[in-house]
Amino acid sequence: PKVQWLKELGMDDSQVAKTITKFPQLMGSCSLEGNLKPKVRWLRELGMDGSQVAKTIMKFPRLMAYSLEDNLKKMVQWLKALGMGDSQVAKT
Repeated sequence: PKVQWLKELGMDDSQVAKTITKFPQLMGSCSLEGNLKPKVRWLRELGMDGSQVAKTIMKFPRLMAYSLEDNLKKMVQWLKALGMGDSQVAKT
């Protein structure tokens, strides 16, 4: 299911393989429903489109293992406190 889901995000077979090679835990410890899908929804709420989400996961797949509440949302709050807007945060 996870491989198919990554493809549905816009990755081809080669990109899926590279992403899994970079972070094999993506296939094991990261739950699709409880971990991966909520993070993708959140990234889209930040203003990323589907291709940006796929590129982000390919470039930094470990991001998908970070806690949404304890790490990612706090980082975004910090960046916004520094004066960054939503579009700048999404690019970061």
